[in-house]
Parts: sequence; structure tokens; C-alpha cells
Amino acid sequence: MTLDFTLSARGEELRERLSAFLDEHFYPVEAELDAEMDALKGPEPFGPLMSDLRKRAREAGLWNLFLSDKSLGHGLSNVDYGHLCELLGRSLWAPMVTNCNFPDTGNMEILHENATPEQRTRWVEPLFDGSIRSCFALTEPNTASSDPTGITTLAVHDGDDWIINGHKWFISNAVGAQLCILMACSDPEAEPHFRGSMFLVPMDAPGVKIVRNVPVFGHAGGPGHAELRFHDVRVPGDAVLGHVGAGFILAQDRLGPGRIHHCMRSIGWAERAQELAIDRAASRPHQGGVLSKSQLVREMLAQNRIDIDAARMLVLRAAHTIDEHGKRAAYRDISIAKVFAARVTQQVVDRAIQIHGALGLSDDVPLTKMWAQSRALRIGDGADEVHLMTIAKHELRNRGH
Repeated sequence: MTLDFTLSARGEELRERLSAFLDEHFYPVEAELDAEMDALKGPEPFGPLMSDLRKRAREAGLWNLFLSDKSLGHGLSNVDYGHLCELLGRSLWAPMVTNCNFPDTGNMEILHENATPEQRTRWVEPLFDGSIRSCFALTEPNTASSDPTGITTLAVHDGDDWIINGHKWFISNAVGAQLCILMACSDPEAEPHFRGSMFLVPMDAPGVKIVRNVPVFGHAGGPGHAELRFHDVRVPGDAVLGHVGAGFILAQDRLGPGRIHHCMRSIGWAERAQELAIDRAASRPHQGGVLSKSQLVREMLAQNRIDIDAARMLVLRAAHTIDEHGKRAAYRDISIAKVFAARVTQQVVDRAIQIHGALGLSDDVPLTKMWAQSRALRIGDGADEVHLMTIAKHELRNRGH
């Protein structure tokens, strides 16, 4: 395979503009924005500062960067977007400023590919425009949600409508969302991979309840990771996305690019953690000199560089495979990148915390949030073990077993 991970001329131009925009408009107010989003209670999707930054980003032409469709985005390749996404990943809220935040990106992609004209008018256009946010409800508290064929949320026909009952949790960014793309079992008697369907459920529909934001490493603020209950939620027949029974296929189509986007962002926060660690080591007094003179610390910084560069190469290889052969052909490469990037970015951030000492445990630097993101990435969008099984399956198949 010929691997070309270089930016196109268009990608390079956008990367320079994005970097300049973040330096001028985003980083000076990053702490203020973090506090604003942390206090978000809904139903509004954004606070005033976030809304202003999003307006600026759109006016600057830094909007929907993830979309390869030139009619809606910039027509970038996945490799191009990987480089830009790394920049966005340096901060928790930078992706949202450019309408490139999880889970909206994955939702927009499957809606763009599968929505009816009516669904497009009601949901897709506002999402692309950035006037609303969405969430994706798959995970359940009492089932192994890494296997979507086993979900228990039930959708039952009632005339032309569907009645939905179920319990979901760890639903990212549900607070302030207007749309929930919900996975439910629509035919318990069907073959497992055709039992589920996806439904477009308004978050203000009667029977939809946000029970709480589930605390993750002690944090439960902002758009959060919500626990949701659906009690006799009635939606019309045209609320089905795609067709009845297509839920599993749509979930796989959605999660593939979503996983690689997470990995792209993780390279960004690993790079920022490394920069913070270098600056801390070069300025922190230690035994008559500074910490960076210590061989142990230099080894940590060197290992960080090796890990970051290796993760970046695997992530860009997966992006290249998607560009050349499509997302379904890239499952193996995506799984390899997902496992490796999640593991090593956690290690990179952990070393950065160690170099900072007690300061690294505080919220005065963003390392604790980066560590939590890294640890969560080893479970979200498929646990390490699920992806290891996928990789092993491909290895065996390639040897004829």
C-alpha cells in the first residue's frame, strides 16, 4: 500500500487558518468557555460565549470541516481532516466551536446519507446550520452495549405510530440537545442483526426524561453523559431513520468514522500534554538545576514523542484506508488505531501529570481532564477488548482460518 499522509494544498490552507483562529479567538477565552459550558443546564444548546465563537468560526469559513461533501463542508479527505481534527482536539470545546463535535458529527453523517426529505428539513439542515445539537442513544445500563444486537429498549407499532419504552445511559451531550437518535428493538423475533431500528426522537417529546448526568471521574456538569428514560414515547412512522431493521448497519456505519475522529482528537490533546510537560520540566527547579536535566524525565519526554508519533501514523493510516476503500473496508485499521491511540494518549498524559507533580493533579492545568478523556476513550465507541477481537479475527482470516 502506498501511504501518503501529507496535507493537500486546501487542507494546509485551512489548517493555517484554523490554527490562527484558535490562537486569536479561542485560547484567550478557553477557561471562561469551559466554565460556561460546564454550567449549561438546557434546553438551550449553547451559552452566549460559545454562540459568539461559533458565529465567528462560521464567518471565517471554519465550519463543518469534517464533511467530505463539498456542498455542505469543505470536501476534505479523511487524512486532511485528521490533521485539522488534531488541532481541534487540543481543547475540549474547540470541536464544538467549528460544528465538528461528537456526537453531532456522526449523527450528521448518517442523517445526510439516510434521511428522507422531510427528516432533512426538520433535523439535518438545523444540525448543519448549527442551530441545534443532537445526541445518540445506544448504551443501556443492563445490557452489553458493545453488542447493539442485545439492546432491550423496545419500539412497538401502534397504528401508524411507534411507542418506545426503555432506559439509556452515558448518552453524551444530551443536556441541551434537541434531537435524540435512538436505537431500539423493533422486531424481537427477527435475526439478531435485523432486530433494531433507529428512531429520530425530539428531546421534548412527552415521555422523554433526563434522569441525571452520570458523574464521570467526579464530573457531572454541562452537556454531560446523561441517563435517559423513555416511557410510552410516541413517534410517527416517519421517525424511522433508513428503514425498519437497519439499526445495526447504521450503527456500524456511524461508529467507524466516529472512532477515528476520537483518535484524531486524542493526538491533539496528547501533543498539548507533551508541550505542557516540556515547559514544566524546563522551568521547574530540581537539585540545583531544572527538572529537564534529569535522565528519567528526558526518557519520559522521549517515550511520549515515540508514542504520539506512532499513534498519529496509525490514525492517519486508518483515515487513508477510508479515503481509498471506504469506511467498511477500514474496520481493521480503525480498530488498531482506536486501541493504540486510546492507550498511549492515556500514558502520555499520565507522564505529563507525573512531571508536573502536584500541580498536574489540579485544575490549574488541563491534564486531569485530558486523562479522564483518554481513559474514557478505552471504553467509549467499543472497549479495547472488542477491537482486539476484531483485529484477531482479521489476522486469522488473512491466514485462511
